[in-house]
Parts: sequence; C-alpha cells; structure tokens
Amino acid sequence: MFSYLEGLNEQQRVAVEHIDGPLMIVAGAGSGKTKVLTTRIAHLMNNGVDAFNILALTFTNKAAAEMKERVEKTLGNTDARNLYIGTFHSVFARMLRREAPRMGYPANFTIYDTDDAKGIIKDIVKEMNLDDKQYKPAYVYNRISAAKNGLIGPADYRQNMEIQQEDARSNRIAMSDIYDTYARRCFKNGAMDFDDLLFKMHDLLTQHPEALASYQHRFHYILIDEYQDTNTAQYSIIKMLGARRENICVVGDDAQSIYSFRGATVQNILQFQDDYDHVKVVKLEQNYRSTQSILNVANNVISNNQNQIPKELWTSNKEGEKIILARTMTDNDEGRFVADAIKEQQMRNHYANKDFAILYRTNAQSRSFEESLRRMNIPYKLYGGVSFYQRKEVKDYLAYLRLVMNTRDEENLKRIINVPARGIGKTSLDRIVVTAHEQDKTIWELMEHGTGSSKMDAFVMMIKSFQTLLQTKNAYDVAFAIGKHSGLVQELYNDKTVEGLARYENVQELLNSIKEFTETPDEEGELLDKSLGSYLQQISLQTDTENNKGEDVDVVKLMTIHSAKGLEFPCVFSVGLEETLFPSSMSLYDRAGLEEERRLFYVAITRAKERLWVTYANSRYRFGSLVQNEESRFIQEIPTAYIDRTFTGASHKAPAASNKSGSTASTLHQNFDKVPSLKKLADKLAQAANKPEHTPSANFTADELTDVTTGAKVEHQKFGFGTILTLEGGSNNRIASIDFGEGHGVKKIMLNYAKLRIVS
Repeated sequence: MFSYLEGLNEQQRVAVEHIDGPLMIVAGAGSGKTKVLTTRIAHLMNNGVDAFNILALTFTNKAAAEMKERVEKTLGNTDARNLYIGTFHSVFARMLRREAPRMGYPANFTIYDTDDAKGIIKDIVKEMNLDDKQYKPAYVYNRISAAKNGLIGPADYRQNMEIQQEDARSNRIAMSDIYDTYARRCFKNGAMDFDDLLFKMHDLLTQHPEALASYQHRFHYILIDEYQDTNTAQYSIIKMLGARRENICVVGDDAQSIYSFRGATVQNILQFQDDYDHVKVVKLEQNYRSTQSILNVANNVISNNQNQIPKELWTSNKEGEKIILARTMTDNDEGRFVADAIKEQQMRNHYANKDFAILYRTNAQSRSFEESLRRMNIPYKLYGGVSFYQRKEVKDYLAYLRLVMNTRDEENLKRIINVPARGIGKTSLDRIVVTAHEQDKTIWELMEHGTGSSKMDAFVMMIKSFQTLLQTKNAYDVAFAIGKHSGLVQELYNDKTVEGLARYENVQELLNSIKEFTETPDEEGELLDKSLGSYLQQISLQTDTENNKGEDVDVVKLMTIHSAKGLEFPCVFSVGLEETLFPSSMSLYDRAGLEEERRLFYVAITRAKERLWVTYANSRYRFGSLVQNEESRFIQEIPTAYIDRTFTGASHKAPAASNKSGSTASTLHQNFDKVPSLKKLADKLAQAANKPEHTPSANFTADELTDVTTGAKVEHQKFGFGTILTLEGGSNNRIASIDFGEGHGVKKIMLNYAKLRIVS
C-alpha cells in the first residue's frame, strides 16, 4: 500500500483510488477535499499517468499552488511541475495565447480587468450620445458579463427576444449596440476581458476542431475543484475537453453554491449524474473542522432546501458549546454585544484577536461593528478595500507596460499618453480618436505614421525604444527602464506630500514584485519564461480576495459571507439574521433565490470551528429610516435544543475601562503592542510629529553615486545625515540601506533616483 493512503478515511480512500470513468466527490464543509484532490492526482501519477496528461482546474491561484506543492511533497519528486494546474482563467489564458493567431488576436493580447472594461464602455456610451445615468458602466458591464458567461455573443444577444424584452422594460434598448461595439473595440485593441477568457475558449473549441482534438488527446484526466461554482461556459468547455475519455472528476458541495450573481449554477453539480453513464459518487461527510454542536445546526438548516444532494456532516471532534442566539434592540446594540463578547472570550478562554470573524450579508452592515470595536480598542481589519493593483499610480505604470507589449491597446494608450504631463492635450487626442474610428484604424497606426505633433512623435519614439528591450531583457529590466525614462517614477519621487510618498512607495513595491517574479524559479513545467508578457498575464489574473485571505495579522476580521468562503475561524459571529436582510428581500418570493440564501447561512455556520454566535436586531436604520425587523426564518429552522438564547436591551453598555491587569478594556497602546502593523504605524506617526525638519546644508548638491561604498557618510535633503549600511542589486539598480539615526531610522533608497550628497 502506498504510504500516502494511510492518513485517509474510508470514503476519502475510495475517491482517491478510483481511476477511470466519471467521478463526483460530494465534499461537505471541512471534510478534507483538498487533501483528497491532491492525493488522487499523486495516485494517478503513481499508477503510470503522465503529469503532462492531467488537467486540474481551480477557482483561485492560491488553491492551484497549494495543490501542486502538496502533490510534489507526496511524491517526493518534481514531476508535479509538469501538471497543468491553475484557475480556469489562467489555464485558458495560456491556451488562448498559444492559439491566438488562428483567432485573429496577437499572441500578446491584453487582458482587461474590470476597470479597463468599464472605461471602454463609458467611452462607447459617450460616443453614442446615450444617457450615462441610464447606461451606467457598471450595469452595462455586468449585463455583458452575464451574457458571455451564458455563451451569448452580440449577435445572439440581439436576436434573443427574452433579453430584448428585459432591456426594453428597463428602457435600455441600446444595450445590443453597446455590446456589439464593445466586442469589436476589444478585438480591434487586441484585448480580451476576464469573461472573454471563457467565452473565447469556448469559441476556440467549437470553431476549430483541430484545436479541440489536440487538447482532448493531451488531457487524459480532468479534475475540477469547487464544481458547484461553475457557470454555463465553464460547464460546456469541461464537457468538450473530457468528451474523448470521460475521465472527469468533479469535487464540490452543492450546499456551498453561493455565487449565482456571478453566473454560477448549482444545477451543474446536481445534474452531473445525468451527464455521464456509470458515475461513481463518493460523499465525504466526516468534518475535521467544527464541533458536533455546530454541525447539528448546519445539518438542520440546510435540510430545508429541496434541491440538494442529501448528506449528514459528522465529526469525531468534541460535542462543543451550544450556539448563542442574541437578540438586540438596535443594530448599534448588536455591534456592542459582539465587541463585548469578543473581550469576554479573550479573558475567559485566551483567544487572540485573529481567532474572531464577524460575517455579514452586506458590506453596509459593518459600521456598527467597526464603531464598537474601535470604542473597545479592539484592532480589526475590514476586508474589501482597494486592491494594490487598482491604485492609480500602479495602474498608470501597468498601462505603460501593457502598451509596450501591445500598441493596439487604445485604452492604455489613452490612459498614459499624457502621464506624466507632456503637453498632449485632450482636444488633440480626441481628434485622433475620431479619425481612427472613422478610418477603422488604431490610434497607434495613425500616430506611427505622423500626426504633425512633435510631442506625439516623441511619445511614439519612446514607446518604440522600450519595445526594443522586449526580446533581450526580462520583465524587471524592461519595467525599470520604462519607469526611469518615461519620467513616471521621477514625477512621483518629486511629490513630497504624505500622499505623494505613499504613491512613490507603491510603485517601488510594484517594481519589487516584478523583481521577485524574475528571480523566482518558474514551476509551470514547460518554459522558464520571465518576460514582461508572462508577468503581465500573471498579475492580470490575481484576485482581491486572494490578496486579503493570506494575511495572518492579529486583528478581528470583518467580511461578507461571500468573502469568507473557504476560510475557517475558531469563533464566528453570523450577524444581521433578519427577514429582508438575511434572507435578502430580493429572494423572499423565489425558491431558487431563497435556497441560495440558506446555503449562504450554511457557509457562515460552517466557518466556525469552536464557537458560533448568531445575532439580530429588532430595529436598524436602512435607507435613512428606522425599520422594525422580524427574526430570520433561518433562525426558526434551528432546533431549540442546540441554542442558548440571550437578549440585550437598549441599556446595554460596554464594560468600564480599568487600568488593572487583565482588564476588559485594554489601552490603545497595549493593543498596538499586540499588532505589529498598527504599532509600526503609531510609532511612525509619533516620530513624524516630534522630529525636526532637516534643513539641507548650504553647499548641498546631489553627487554621482556610481562608486559609493558601504560605510560612506551621506546627506539626504529630507532625512538628514546617515551612514550607508548595505548595497544590493546590480549596477543599474542599486539599493542602499541607509541609517539616518533616531529621527528616521533605516531607509532603503534606490540610488538611481536618490538625491544624496557624499559627506565622507
């Protein structure tokens, strides 16, 4: 027997050892599905299946990386690097780049993110003289996205009577024209949006039989994680790829299908047995995460859904505490109750801040909890902020990189043609845009042949000079040259405001990430590709949730239940369990919608490992009015035997502050000591408030730093006098660590952009 089979329970082992034919693994929450999936891949390879013939599709890059790492560790060799593992979007992007020429796209086609796509739509609405309030970019984008995920192209959209009637009822009869223009604009720009990575992959397989046959021949075994989250396009692509051998293994839990608003359909997993003959079904019902008390609640709630695959979660863990059901007078009382409960648990059971999660139905609910946590000096993190890659200065830099890769990309060209300012006015650019559309040419084509503007000609020459680096330089070298010679980094460096320094640090962090990319060994198994194009594809496919979920900071986490899927916490507060809020008012009269809301509550319950609170308020402000609430029907579905009830009235108060050891009210300083990131910020602000501003020496002149060495004494215009501790990087991108003493501490400074005077 293979050693890796020893740690599996009976059902897990059945799923792993099944080799040929369709297999559905119904994996209940916390049942070890990732372990089963990775062990199954290792078992296939140990039974002679070539890694190159295995395709595994996931929904996050993190899950894909974890699977590959686990398989490699299980096998004890590097064969796992040859596996085709990745998200639907990243895997299909790789295939589409290979097949792009036959579809009329450049191999280095741009991948537009949501903001890019909305920007194009905004321009189209303006060009068509439509009301931008009626045709809001976000609405139009979501409408087009839903169509693509349903495999409805512009022509089908125009001919579909049901869709046309919906647009007519909402007084948006120009939607067909916008969709058609948007699709043609993206194609002309040599670009695909996220939804196109599925839509165009489907087109490739249906319109080019030779491509379909090639991939069917290559992939002998296909495994799909989180199958309950697949949409129509993903379902159809999987069916085509697996049609030759039908060695398809899907892993998922219909009870955790909560993304219909993204186009996911629970029917894909519910009907899997109807799609193939002789399907092997394995149910993973042993839970390794939660107490039996929590699972009892989850089982009883989800049993009220009619459309489901029956299962009963159980665990060998302890019985655990009953869940606490708390009713409060107002939403502010609800926030205070949660903050008090956290403090109480920290005192009684020694939980850390990071052991708690507050999960709500909508982001708008966070206010009362934030206020109460701040009042109690409990550090927290609100998930759902602006992604690093969505910040303006980062997007500007990336726009340069994308334009250098693909000059057909008009949206990025328009974004940075005058960033930093080079005297190219909006009127001049608009004139070229109109001419380009009239002649059905790209803006670049017109600019390349001369516009009569010396400033535009200089811009074209600059971009072409950057393009000469693509064949011989890696992503970092190209990006560094672009940042330096475009003037973008220098402009940010010259802005000495607090906001300006933050923006400068952001572009430095972007360069750091590119440097890390070029120096990290590639595990794709096919080619060590550190080109700019490879880097841009990687960061285009990153998600906000992945950036957030990986953090391990000692703070209470606040997030929507949708954001919490896939996570687990020792203590969970599922809040706002009121009719019209959870379940949402939009789902009350629709069985499918109501059952998805119930699945959402099931997901919230099963995030908890040890303790669970369910709370609701008698009244809360909504849309400016105080609304009286009924408790959620989901609460009524929990047997009273599993509940400890509590009520907190309007007189509920937070514990009084105390300076005694073990007090329920820690000082702000004590909380900062527990949270490095907050303490660092506090120390930085304190230093900034107390230190005197450095006045440069009268003879200050920036020196050439080519030959500077460690130990040298230098002067900086702002930070004062310091000593160079270390130097790193090549001759073109040296970074110095300089100790500026108590006032500013050690700073890392790129010497190419530094203004330093050598003192000795």
